[in-house]
Amino acid sequence: MVNVLIADDQKLVRAGFRSILDEEDDICVVAEASDGGTAVETTLRERPDVVLMDVRMPGTDGLEATRSIVSDPRLKDVRVLILTTFDVDEYVYSALRAGASGFLVKDTEPMELIHAVRVAARGDSLLSPTVTRRLIAEFVGRIKEPPPAVDLNSLTEREREVLAGVAAGLSNEELAERLVVSTATAKTHVSRILTKLGARDRAQLVVIAYETGTVRPGWLS
Repeated sequence: MVNVLIADDQKLVRAGFRSILDEEDDICVVAEASDGGTAVETTLRERPDVVLMDVRMPGTDGLEATRSIVSDPRLKDVRVLILTTFDVDEYVYSALRAGASGFLVKDTEPMELIHAVRVAARGDSLLSPTVTRRLIAEFVGRIKEPPPAVDLNSLTEREREVLAGVAAGLSNEELAERLVVSTATAKTHVSRILTKLGARDRAQLVVIAYETGTVRPGWLS
């Protein structure tokens, strides 16, 4: 069973998402929150598998709440999906950088919402390649604070190639096809990169790839 927490300051949005998710036999909405502070407290109490997190909420916003959840070792298995009104949102980039596993536009289709929750619960990242690349390209040049110190010297040449593929939004199957290796081998490469770079998931690898210049905006369009 995939347990979900919905954090959004609009009651109708929470009710709509709950009605969609609770229809599924393998998904259960265990709690709701109307602001970021409550979202963090409730996540600590309920330990959901997935948090659907709105960005713009009163008090503690979704971005700060995401940072709190992702940085708490007690919540290492919780995945955060950012909810946004627009498919390109400056806060979404910041949230991905903070450790969110992906994002959803609020007017997404019901089946896409259900799929996203299941993907996140598996520990995978929800990255729409086209939208994610556009979002990164839009905001990576606006970073006001220096990017985190990430040493890419530990990566082999093949691992750098895999990192570029992940930044392009390629799945393990697509990476395998591009590299002419098995899917299991591609998955192993990604796992090793995550470990070497201390990244939480593929979403963080996308951000790292752009911030370190491994790829550049438009390079993988």
